[in-house]
Parts: sequence; structure tokens; C-alpha cells
Amino acid sequence: MRFIPNLLAAALALSSVQAMAAADLVLFNGKVFTAEPGQALVQAVAVQDGKILKAGSDAEINALADAKTQRIDLAGKVLMPGMIDTHSHPVVGAFDSMKANLLDEVKPLPELEQWLIEEDKAGRARAGDVISVAGVSSAYWEKSRELGKVFNQGLWADQPIVFSGIDGHTGWANNAMLKRLDIDTALVKSLPEKERGYIGHEADFTPNGYFAESRWDVVRNGIPAPSPEAMLKAAREAVKINNQFGVTAWMDAAANGGSEDSLFDFHATAESVGVLPLYKELAQNGELSAHVAALMVTNPKSKPADLEVIATVMKQFEGVPNLTFPGVKVFVDGILEFPGQTAAVVVPYKNSHKDGQLLTDPAHFGELVVAAEKRGWIVHMHAVGDRAVREALNGVAYARKLSPIPVPHSIAHLQLVNPKEFARFKQLGVIASMQLLWATGESYTVELVKPYISAFAYGYQYPARSLHNAGATIAGGSDWPVSSANPFNAIAQASTRKGPLGVLNAKESIDRQTMFYAYTINAAKTLRLDQQIGSLAPGKQADLIILDRDVFKVSDDELFETKVLNTFFAGKQVYAPAS
Repeated sequence: MRFIPNLLAAALALSSVQAMAAADLVLFNGKVFTAEPGQALVQAVAVQDGKILKAGSDAEINALADAKTQRIDLAGKVLMPGMIDTHSHPVVGAFDSMKANLLDEVKPLPELEQWLIEEDKAGRARAGDVISVAGVSSAYWEKSRELGKVFNQGLWADQPIVFSGIDGHTGWANNAMLKRLDIDTALVKSLPEKERGYIGHEADFTPNGYFAESRWDVVRNGIPAPSPEAMLKAAREAVKINNQFGVTAWMDAAANGGSEDSLFDFHATAESVGVLPLYKELAQNGELSAHVAALMVTNPKSKPADLEVIATVMKQFEGVPNLTFPGVKVFVDGILEFPGQTAAVVVPYKNSHKDGQLLTDPAHFGELVVAAEKRGWIVHMHAVGDRAVREALNGVAYARKLSPIPVPHSIAHLQLVNPKEFARFKQLGVIASMQLLWATGESYTVELVKPYISAFAYGYQYPARSLHNAGATIAGGSDWPVSSANPFNAIAQASTRKGPLGVLNAKESIDRQTMFYAYTINAAKTLRLDQQIGSLAPGKQADLIILDRDVFKVSDDELFETKVLNTFFAGKQVYAPAS
């Protein structure tokens, strides 16, 4: 009788091997990063029915193959889970990439004018009868008067022109556009001081063309909307570009916002469907080769009852393949750079003596967090300034007093974080969604920030290492089109933190291994999809990427230039370079 248990165990082991012996695809002879914490690199992966069957040694994985199995010899190359972006606006990013786009380049004004003439001739600059340029650097806003001297006369005197800031919060329009929108001295003078602060103007209230936040939204919404066909093309391009960079999942940080909406002062309705119909159409056509976690923007001062309209929109898109709804997005503040300075800061700005714009109501924000949690939702918060980060965490702290079980809420951007907040991320279970491609010595972090904020706060720009050392979960994000959607650029930049104006706060450098987790399992947790994706654990979807270099050994500069050779979504190849 004592042999029966052993025989039974042997039989079960044999049946287990037989059950696993039908891999559709095996990838072997590689360096495989599984993103399972604590697991060393392995050699191979087996895929069955679009899911991970097993990760392990070549011998283990090849034993799962049969005559029908597709075999891919990695020839020593690195294989990883698909990259996951925790904060992106990919449809907008793709649309902007197909039009006149400065890509943050600062050209001398004569060159800018000539470039715009050429872009217009090439047919890329117009939206209806408005010349519209995307990706414009904030460095231009200090030259609003000079912009006016060029683009308010001659060839442009009667031609509406709009320059859209790459940050998404600012822009500039010429007098022909202002006239169309009835924005004049009388209007500026009539506005409350806060609203007037969002419009650049002379001492006599004459507007100079610069706009920020809600007033920028007014100008942006005056640009003729693109056609549905153009937007579907952009959505298709968004998937293509992400797959090319190895991105197989993202959190769309404003999925219900349309081109006509003011996101800074957004009030959702049942008709606020934004880009959701585009994702639905792609999914129905079998073209959505990515997981989209769609965040629904809600007003920062929303009351719990206001979330019902968000739920109504979500229900319209239930059951769409690869589309999920983890929760809501809230703007807690704006941007830090001069002249915007709408980020909420602890110590007032040196030039204005103001402390930015806190968009939430601290007395009631916690109630909104609680209401979201009761619906099973997360709250993803845009917070740039240190005061905004503090108040975002305070809102979550209020919820934790009522229910101590952490919910994976997240805060994006985190340009300034006061050290008092570092430990609170772990204590409250709040994920730090960081756009570390921005952690660089450049105009945005030095010239447009350093003269205007306290020296103490300046020393804690994008404090990745401090947050990591305090136990915070770091997740990676791009905020495309504000910056590139390429995660390997950000992973390398997180380590070097170097830029044209030097290294930004070197002590906050963070290693690539941590960043590999930031763009895989940690990002999956942020999207609330960590049971489905984010690591190469058995049963998870087989979203895989093969890389052109050994990202564990190359220099940071070489890491920055990493190319994806193949991207697989659910076990099927969705990207390979054109031969």
C-alpha cells in the first residue's frame, strides 16, 4: 500500500507534463526577464493558446514542443514581457505626429516662419482654415510679443494661427485667431483675477496671444475638429507606434475627453465618450493589439453622485475586447514652468508670490476617493507641485481611515515631492507613475523653474530614488505626446538624468532593473491588470518583446537607443521591422 501514493504522484506528474506538452510557440536560447520579483533570468518561454505556459530552461521548454510547435531561436537575445505605459494620450499623440509638429524644437523666429510656410505647402499645417502646429516648446511663451511681431502681420495678418504647447496646458494664438474667438482687451479686463492669469496680457489688458489651462482650452477648442476618418487613422497609428516601441498596454489618461472638451475644467456627460468609440472600432476589426485601460476624467471638485454619469459611459463600452475601465482621472493642479506656474506649491513662486492652482477641494476630495473605491475604481491623479502631491495623498489617507485595505490609486508626474510625503506612498499603497524621460537638465527643469521656486523644492524634482528607497511602487509612463512613447528612452534617462543643461539632481538616479519592473509588473498593477499581464507567469497573456541588444549589460547611452525586433500580443506577432 505504501507504493500507491508514489504511483499516484508519478501518474499525476506524467499527466501534468502531457497536459503541458502542446505549446503553440516556444522561444528558446535567450535571456528572458520574466518580471516575476526575485526570479533570475531564464532561457526560454512556452506559449499555448496565447498565454504563458511556462518560463524556464531550454531543456524544460523544448520538452513542451511537438511537431506542430513554432520554434523561435532567440540566439542569445533578450526577451521581456510587453512594456506597459501608465499614463499616455496615444490617439492625440499619433494625430499630432501626422501633422505639423515642432517636437519641442526651438527654432529662431525667422526659421520658424519659413518652416511653417513649408509645412503649409506640404499640406500638414491646416485644420480647416486654421494653421495649427503641435509640439511647441514652452520656451516660446517668453517671446509672445516677438511671436506677435512675426505672425500678426504680412502673410499672416488675416490667417488664424494656433501654436499648441507640447505640455498640453499652454499655447499661443495670433490676432486673427483671437478675433475669431472674440478674445480682446475688454474680455480680459472683465475676467476674475484667477481666469485673467491664464491669459498673457499687457498692462492695459491687451492679450499677447499666450494662454494657459482653461483659457487655453477655449482657444484649442476653436481649432476645427478632425474628421472621424482622421481620428480612426490616428487611433490605428497609435497602436502601431506603441507596438513598435514594444508597448502592449497603456492607461489612456483622458479616454472620455474629446477635442471639443476643456479637460482642465471638465464636466463629464453621458455623451462624453472621447476616443472610446475609436478603440471599440479597432477592437471589432481585430486591430487593437494592446490592452487599453481607459481612465475617465472627472472634475476635481466632483461630488460622489457625479460619478454616476461616468458609470453610464463605461456601460456603453462593456465587453469590448482589450478595453478595461480601472477608474477615474483627476487634475489636482497644472504645470510648474514659467509663465504657466499653475502647479500647486508649498512655498509660493518667487516672482508672483502665489502658490499655484490647487484644483481639488481639500475638505471634500477624500469623499470623492471613497466614492470611487465603493464603485471598485481607482483614482489616478495629475499632481506636479509638492502641495498638489500632498493634497492628493491626503485624499487617499481619508479613504484609508474608513477602509484600511490599500487600493492601487496612483499619482502621475510628481515633478516636486516634499520629503515628508515619501513614506506616505508605501503607507497608503499609492503608486508613483513617473515620466522619467523628463528627469533631465533642460529648459523645462532649469531655466523655466529654478529662478521661480524655493531652492529646497528645486532639489527634489522627480525624486525617483527617494520614493523607491521609501518603499514606493514606481511605475513608468510617457505622457505621450508630451514626450516620446519609447519606454527605453525613459529607462535610460532615469539612470543618467543628464540633459543639455547638465545632470538634474544626480542623487535621484534610479537603476535600470528597477525601471524594468516599473514598465512591467508595477505598471500592470497600476492598470489593475497584474493578474492578466505584466510578467511571464503561467496563465498570463503572452505579450512579449525581443530586443536588439543586451539591455542588462550595455551602457546607458546604448540602452537609450534600444530597438524592439519583435512584439507579440497574445502569442501572435504584431510588430517586426520591415525587411
